[in-house]
Amino acid sequence: MITLTRKLKKESEVQSCTSQTDPSKRVSIRDKLLIKEVQEMEQTLPTTCKVKFNNPHHLHDFQLIVTPDEGFWHGGQFYFHIYVTEDYNMAPPTVKCQTKLWHPNISEDGEICLSLLRQNSIDGMGWAPTRRLKDVIWGLNSLFTDLLNFDDPLNSEAAELYQKDKELFRNKVCEYITQYSKR
Repeated sequence: MITLTRKLKKESEVQSCTSQTDPSKRVSIRDKLLIKEVQEMEQTLPTTCKVKFNNPHHLHDFQLIVTPDEGFWHGGQFYFHIYVTEDYNMAPPTVKCQTKLWHPNISEDGEICLSLLRQNSIDGMGWAPTRRLKDVIWGLNSLFTDLLNFDDPLNSEAAELYQKDKELFRNKVCEYITQYSKR
């Protein structure tokens, strides 16, 4: 029976003989997963989304741009910073909205209320190792259409305004788009 120590030693010998790569620069599990997932994500992007990598060698750190083509936020362009931690796929990526907007599920500071981004969620729709980056993209995109939640908001002031006066809510959204959204 081969022991774990012998197996690891044998693997490192094989690696050093077959390639000249630096063992300290081994590809992490996260990065191996991301190679496949980023390709899959890019093939299934909603038409209202665009992904931008500042460094193509860092698949774990990128920007999502959502440009809704309908609804309250139509005409705006919203930027999200997505960072995939080393704990991925056991933990969800961290996501922050970089565009200030008036939204019941996104705070003015960029925090996002989306079950999918929570390790543990009450509704059972939280992060699971079976989730993928494409799920995160589609979830963020859906915050501008069918995933709006006015009953359990992060920005309660926005949700209350929507309940009281939808036209005033729409005007406030348009004001934020005009002031903060890039086109």
